[in-house]
Amino acid sequence: MNQHAIFLPMGALALLTFLVLILIPIRRVAAGRRGLIQTEDFKYGESATAPGEVSIPNRNYMNLLELPVLFYVVCLMFQAMDLVDEIVLVLAWLYVAPRALHSAIHLTHNNVIHRLVVFAASNVVLGTMWVWFFVRAWPSLI
Repeated sequence: MNQHAIFLPMGALALLTFLVLILIPIRRVAAGRRGLIQTEDFKYGESATAPGEVSIPNRNYMNLLELPVLFYVVCLMFQAMDLVDEIVLVLAWLYVAPRALHSAIHLTHNNVIHRLVVFAASNVVLGTMWVWFFVRAWPSLI
C-alpha cells in the first residue's frame, strides 16, 4: 500500500478549510457594501451585531481548525509508522466527507439537526481512526 495516499484526504480537508477561509472576506465585504457591518464590528473579534451570513463562515472556519487537528495528527501517525492500508484510507475519506457536508449545511440552509448528525458521524469516524491506530500500532509500541 502506498503510504503517501493518506495525504489525499488530508489535502482535501485542507482545501475545504482554505475555501471556507476565502468565503469569510467575501461575505464581510459584501455585507459592508450593503451597510450591514462596519470595520469596527471586527475590532475585537466577531461582533454580535454581524448578521449570520457574515459570522457563520468564520464559525465554520473555526470548526475546521478544531477537531480536524486530531485527524491530521492521526493520519501522520499512520503514515509515520507505515500503517496506512485500505481501512485507514476508507476511514480518512469517511471523515472528510461528513466534514465537507457539515460545511455545506452550515454555509447554506444551516439546519441544526442536519449539522449535528453529520458532525456526530464525523466524530465517530475520527474516534474509530484513533482506536484503529492503537490497535494496529500496539505491537510496535510495547
